[in-house]
Amino acid sequence: MRHIVIVGILVIPTTLLTYLGLSASSLMPLEGSAQALIVDQMWNWDMIAIAFLFSVIVVPLAYSLIVFRRRKGDTSDGVHDEGNIKLEVTWTIIPLLLVTFYAYLGAYTLGETRTPDPNAWVVNVTAHQWAWAFQYPEGFSSTELHLPEHKQVLLKMTSLDVIHSFWVPEFRVKQDVLPGRTTELRLTPIALGSFKVRCAELCGLSHAYMEAPVLVTSPADYDAWAQQQATAFNALLAKGGPDAGKAFVAQNGCAGCHSIDGTRMTGPTWRGLFGSEVPLSDGKTVKADDAYLTESIKDPNAKIVAGFPANVMPKFDLTDQQIKSIVSYIETLK
Repeated sequence: MRHIVIVGILVIPTTLLTYLGLSASSLMPLEGSAQALIVDQMWNWDMIAIAFLFSVIVVPLAYSLIVFRRRKGDTSDGVHDEGNIKLEVTWTIIPLLLVTFYAYLGAYTLGETRTPDPNAWVVNVTAHQWAWAFQYPEGFSSTELHLPEHKQVLLKMTSLDVIHSFWVPEFRVKQDVLPGRTTELRLTPIALGSFKVRCAELCGLSHAYMEAPVLVTSPADYDAWAQQQATAFNALLAKGGPDAGKAFVAQNGCAGCHSIDGTRMTGPTWRGLFGSEVPLSDGKTVKADDAYLTESIKDPNAKIVAGFPANVMPKFDLTDQQIKSIVSYIETLK
């Protein structure tokens, strides 16, 4: 009994020191959202459990190695115990209660992060290999996610190809983005600044580079930016032509696969493409004219360029006028 009391006393300071060490190591990044505050509370309880379990294992082990080590000249056998019912019941009930407590904490934390705000505004998120596109309530799209501080946003997300996962480390929460299905994620930014959304699901060759800027600004600054973007977007729609095509290309993340300077990427470069003879995977060639480029945007697998895989480029929801503008932009890339 004396040894149990000593070990129990030693576990307390070891647990405290381990917890303080974990807390001081700053394992988590900045708390950038209201959801991060809730998740970090759960993380704090996790660290307490980790520190305690570490101490419960290491302290008796170290104590036993020192106190119950075999002395010089001692060749006797150790005490043989058949079992201890009280000990077995104790180490069954206590872990059961701890697991139940943490299950409750996990369910509570999940519920709090998903609590809806009736005044939340909606941003539609489209993921594809290997870029993000964000469509705002004002009608325009962008490859940057702009969020007003202290206002909940509901992200409605879908994928054009494979499974992706939306994750901003400073916001803590993340959500898979699935093809053919809309998933949702709620965020309430509480820290001004610039962050990055990353794909947290291995999604192909350029998965590591599937990032997009996330900028949290004051509501007034967001409103000014959104008004500017909406005005510029509507003007481009009315104008059409290469400038509009360049804007549509930027909004849909085409630069993630197609370069405009001749650099080889996962998709053919657009530099000098228009009017050139394009070799196809079936051994034929085709002239890159209006008809070919329009067909390739509408049905990317209709004619596969030699040296590039099929089923990589997704189908985009673009109007004929938007496609015409993109083709006219490609035509300018001599």
